[in-house]
Amino acid sequence: MRANPSPIARKGNVLRKIQRRSFGALCGLGLLASPAGDARAQAYPARPVRFIVPYPAGGATDVVARLLSEKLTTKWGQPVVVENRAGAGATIGAQVVAQSAPDGYTLFETTSAHTISASLYRTLPYNPIRDFTAITLTATVPLVMVTAKSVPANTLQEFIAWAKAQPQGVTVASTGNGTAQHLTAELFKGKTGITSEHVPYRGDAPMITDLLGGLVQFAFATLSAVLPYINSGELKAIALAHGRRMSALPNVPTFAEAGMAEFEFATWFGTFAPAGLPGALRERIYQDISGIVADPAMTRRLVEMGAEVNNLAPAQFDAFIQQEAARWAEAVRISGAQIN
Repeated sequence: MRANPSPIARKGNVLRKIQRRSFGALCGLGLLASPAGDARAQAYPARPVRFIVPYPAGGATDVVARLLSEKLTTKWGQPVVVENRAGAGATIGAQVVAQSAPDGYTLFETTSAHTISASLYRTLPYNPIRDFTAITLTATVPLVMVTAKSVPANTLQEFIAWAKAQPQGVTVASTGNGTAQHLTAELFKGKTGITSEHVPYRGDAPMITDLLGGLVQFAFATLSAVLPYINSGELKAIALAHGRRMSALPNVPTFAEAGMAEFEFATWFGTFAPAGLPGALRERIYQDISGIVADPAMTRRLVEMGAEVNNLAPAQFDAFIQQEAARWAEAVRISGAQIN
């Protein structure tokens, strides 16, 4: 007859069962690396990788993606090809990525529009948080208010007075419905009481073209996208939506300095993959991109574009996305913006 195990032995058995269950659960969640997963990450990539950009060629997001893709092509020994899938406030490109296999061969370079879309659109064919794997936040870029040269104002107060005097209101451009640029313009309209007609574009490049031509009168744009045109005098910079002046634009005041407190907005450049990307592969891609961004030449290039380099690890980027989603949800609520 078998003797009953002692209390200490029973406790040990229970602990071993708990450990086995915990290990299995962690493996199921992809939180523990496996030799097979490590091997896949080490062998990656074995074929070309596509880098989806939800904006047209020539814009700031496209520029950052191409800088990264060029270096990744060299590092990986496989082509990393940028595909521009523009339109619908960056949701067209996002849907392509959400419906792709989580194997590392489809990457996504996007902006704050990604976290805005969940609150702005009544329906989406994907979930901006659950259907993506966050890899790294490369940089943040403040928004700057710019006007066409034909606008007879050089300061914020002059612009507000001029805009209010226009019987038909003024035209404000953005890089698309639901972008940070669009929402910032709506909040600016609410704060100042001006009348403005929103003109959405499919990214930075076409928006800037019409600003340069005077077809639209002002916009909130990423500093990186419009800096060359500000420096050349083709566009006028009115104020920077940031907590401090930027070295790339030292003579342009912040909104607080120009008389409008607590008006700070930025967009960002981050890399994602479809949900379900194996943890080891996520870490491998992050480490490779992080090394590129940390290179002094790349860092200098981003700073010259008007960006602040972040280079966040995946877990940090996850937390950042949660904060951004909540912040922009509040902005959507205050602005009253909604897209069917």
